[in-house]
Amino acid sequence: MDVQFTDREIDVMEVLWERGPSLVAEVQAALRDELAYTTVLTILRTLEGKGYVSRAPEGRGHRYFAAVKQTAAQKSALRHLTRKLFKGSAELLFVHLVSDQRLSEKQILNMRKLLESRSDTGEA
Repeated sequence: MDVQFTDREIDVMEVLWERGPSLVAEVQAALRDELAYTTVLTILRTLEGKGYVSRAPEGRGHRYFAAVKQTAAQKSALRHLTRKLFKGSAELLFVHLVSDQRLSEKQILNMRKLLESRSDTGEA
C-alpha cells in the first residue's frame, strides 16, 4: 500500500497514532498549530476518503481513528523518498543519513549491529 500524506495530514495522523481514537475537538486541541475546528474536520474527512482514517459515531459527532499503522506509513514514505530522491538506492540514502547527522557512538554501534544481523541472515 502506497501511503502519502500532506504535512497537515501527517500532523493529524500523529495525533491519532499517539492518542488513539479521538473526537475532532480532541485532535484540534492536540495539534501544535492552532487550526479551526472546520479545518481539522476537513482534514479528517480527506484522510477518511483516502482510506487512512475511519470513524465511529459517538453522540452527535464521530470518533476518528487511524486505519493505517504508523509503521506502514513510515515504510511507504521511506520507499517513496528513496525512489524519488536517491535513485532507488537504499545505500545512497544510508550514506546521506550517516554523513549528514551527528551520530552518537551508541547510534553507530546500533547501526553496525543491525547491518551485521541483516548480513548474517542474507537480507542485506
